[in-house]
Amino acid sequence: MVIGLCRVSLSIPGSRTLKEKRRVLESLKVRLRKTFNISLAEVGRQEEWSRCDLAIVCVSSSRRYADGLLAKVINYLDEEGESTLLEYQTELL
Repeated sequence: MVIGLCRVSLSIPGSRTLKEKRRVLESLKVRLRKTFNISLAEVGRQEEWSRCDLAIVCVSSSRRYADGLLAKVINYLDEEGESTLLEYQTELL
């Protein structure tokens, strides 16, 4: 069993309030779950209205699959329009 973990920092430039940030994040989280069948949660910067940290997790029997899936998620986040990918860190356990 392989657990793929990715910690992502995002900027949400269009957000001016926590309510706007949460609207953008909820939409993004729904799309990521639906598209990639992953688990994710906001794990940092919860009170900042223009930044957030997400933890993204997948479980697989193959290291190659887990690594590839997380790479696809990162590419998606990098091309997504409502947020800007600032940095990420991937780990396979």
